[in-house]
Amino acid sequence: MPTVIKQDDVIESVAGALQYISYYHPPDFIQAMKNAYEKEESRAAKDAMAQILLNSRMSAIGHRPLCQDTGIVSVFVNVGMDVQWNATMTLEDMINEGVRRAYMHPDNVLRASIVNDPAGARKNTKDNTPAVIYTRLVPGNEVEITVAAKGGGSENKAKFAMLNPSDSIVDWVLKTVPTMGAGWCPPGMLGIGIGGTADKAMVMAKESLMDPIDIQELIARGPQNKAEELRITLYNEVNKLGIGAQGLGGLTTVLDVKIKDCPTHAASLPIAIIPNCAATRHAHLTLDGSGPVYLDPPKIEDWPNIEWKAEGAKRVNVNDLKKEDLAAFKPGETLLLTGSILTGRDAAHKRIADLMAKGEKLPDGVDFHNRFIYYVGPVDPVRDEVVGPAGPTTATRMDKFTDMMLEKTGLIGMIGKSERGPQAIEAIKKHKAIYLMAVGGAAYLVAKAIKKSRVVAFADLGMEAIYEFEVEDMPVSVAVDVNGESVHTTGPALWKKKIAG
Repeated sequence: MPTVIKQDDVIESVAGALQYISYYHPPDFIQAMKNAYEKEESRAAKDAMAQILLNSRMSAIGHRPLCQDTGIVSVFVNVGMDVQWNATMTLEDMINEGVRRAYMHPDNVLRASIVNDPAGARKNTKDNTPAVIYTRLVPGNEVEITVAAKGGGSENKAKFAMLNPSDSIVDWVLKTVPTMGAGWCPPGMLGIGIGGTADKAMVMAKESLMDPIDIQELIARGPQNKAEELRITLYNEVNKLGIGAQGLGGLTTVLDVKIKDCPTHAASLPIAIIPNCAATRHAHLTLDGSGPVYLDPPKIEDWPNIEWKAEGAKRVNVNDLKKEDLAAFKPGETLLLTGSILTGRDAAHKRIADLMAKGEKLPDGVDFHNRFIYYVGPVDPVRDEVVGPAGPTTATRMDKFTDMMLEKTGLIGMIGKSERGPQAIEAIKKHKAIYLMAVGGAAYLVAKAIKKSRVVAFADLGMEAIYEFEVEDMPVSVAVDVNGESVHTTGPALWKKKIAG
């Protein structure tokens, strides 16, 4: 008898899996992060990993997203050639209906981040569809589905090159990884695709990230082919770069390096890198005709019982801060912020810039004078929440707006994720402002510090609207001080030297 796969089974399985991965890290990731945390010697990196692990445990218990960026959905489907379908929808439509149901689930609303017309109006689709779907016909009578939710911060750091056949893959990777900055939220994984064509290499890099973390087992047994040998070499050499957790400098930058390869043209050596962030989210399902697939929840005991404490942190009331006070804050210093902050990210900054270019005023309620802006696009709240998970987004995307914001709005500080580029650092130094960093991958933890939330402008932008948050003891660290000193420059340089001995 052929296997019959029902339409509703696909929809329900995909929806359930996406809900599952929104709040459960894979156990292999938790174990690898725990091991990295225990051996880490950098105080700043260890602190960041503690926040990530604590956030992960909180999300697992609370069934709320690990990260506010609940990702663009990628789906890899292997369809057995003996399968029959009981369906009126196409496979693509079934999967997208599963995505829609998952992201609009009333008990755990996920953030809709997908925009259509990417070169034009960039209007949010409101339900996070469509997914990016790859389908293969394979022997057999089952349907295997792998779902993943990939955040923009790590996806934006993807790299590709068409090397000459005689070029060194190791040299290219070691030259490329530092250019990715920390917006991909290390420590995570590097997925590498080698061979095929340009498009094939990118797909292989993405698919390699679906495999479990097993680099320590590989090192223990030893490599059995060139790809495994390359994995070990790159794992060791990338970690010697000293980039560390959140780019702050430390012993662990990658938890694993994955490689998929395939034959290529004799004249070509295509290679792609796609990093996976600290919000690693993927699940694997096999439909055999017996009904929808439900994943078993992990045991909370699988998580280390880490207590994060902001030891030595300075409590700061941002409502009382003036520009002249900022000089007292030193690079790397941990602060606990209390008071009122405004939010804004890509779309809001673009709209502010357009208003100013036309000589128009900012909307009522938007006054940045002597205030901080938090680069964030939060998840909608559920139940008794003030706001959903609300971790920082990559700050470098706002670099081109930094001088304008500091010069024309009275803004004195910014809060975001990862490093700032030269353009922003120069503006910070010029205006004697400050940039604070919140830990990427700790969105649920950060949200607990937000006591009130309201939209004050640009409500039509959805999660990219300008909010006003009232925060209490929001944990951040000084990433760029008023003199332009950046911990994302000094930290990795120091740890690269220490690791080299």
